[in-house]
Amino acid sequence: MSRWVGGDGWEIDAVVLNGRQLLRVRHLGYHVAYCASVRDVARHVDLADLVEVVTLRR
Repeated sequence: MSRWVGGDGWEIDAVVLNGRQLLRVRHLGYHVAYCASVRDVARHVDLADLVEVVTLRR
């Protein structure tokens, strides 16, 4: 699954909830919202501040 982080402790994860793919928004580890679109995420956090977390394999 994909994950993005931003300044001030913002985290966005792609999750599946009840068979539906959503974006979970958290701030400092606390749940803020489930969003159906990137536009919904933008209501909570500046998208320009987000960077994708990539897990590198050896």
